[in-house]
Amino acid sequence: MKLSIIIPVYNEAESIETILKRVQATKKAHEIILVDDGSKDGTRDILKKLEGRKGLRVILHEKNQGKGAAVRTGMSAAKGDVLLIQDADLEYDPRDYPELLRPIEEGLADVVYGSRFLGRAHRVTMFWHLMANKLLTLMTNILYDTILTDMETGYKVFRREVIQGMVIRANSFNFEPEFTAKILKRKYRIFEVPITFNPRDYSQGKKIKLHDAFEAVWALLKYRFVD
Repeated sequence: MKLSIIIPVYNEAESIETILKRVQATKKAHEIILVDDGSKDGTRDILKKLEGRKGLRVILHEKNQGKGAAVRTGMSAAKGDVLLIQDADLEYDPRDYPELLRPIEEGLADVVYGSRFLGRAHRVTMFWHLMANKLLTLMTNILYDTILTDMETGYKVFRREVIQGMVIRANSFNFEPEFTAKILKRKYRIFEVPITFNPRDYSQGKKIKLHDAFEAVWALLKYRFVD
């Protein structure tokens, strides 16, 4: 099984080399695709120096389009049998890869979500952000008759076949609800596994905002009835 790890990047000069070392330390990746979404903080200079190293591919967006656009670019470029989305901000720990991959390796799942709310270690912070995640997940469960615990998780792992023929339109953080809606409607086998989580706050560069929650609500409603 060849694993492609897609890392969308925007203004992560302080963390990009650290997360890359952590990903490489797992020795799981067949290829690592870094998609810079128009960074302006020096991230692009770091990535340009990495270009050409074995197993690394760097793709540069000329202007900022959003996380969803960067993920879509990465998915289009990926050559692996299985794709894994890894944020660049150190909130998610690559040491969880074995647990994330196991349901697919054992033939039990087509898609695996790493859930922040299944009991693993996590930093304590931002109550209202947690509530927004819980409410969006509840809405997902009601609309799509499922029992997810963490729809908005950044850790999504899936077989290549899952996205073949699937049109993803999201450019921003509404990638998460759109992707989730479409795999649920297609009845793919989804497993959740617990992951560790070290959320940063807005003073540390967290980018998701209140308006992204409203966009997620609209995406969940829209894709319940259209494709």
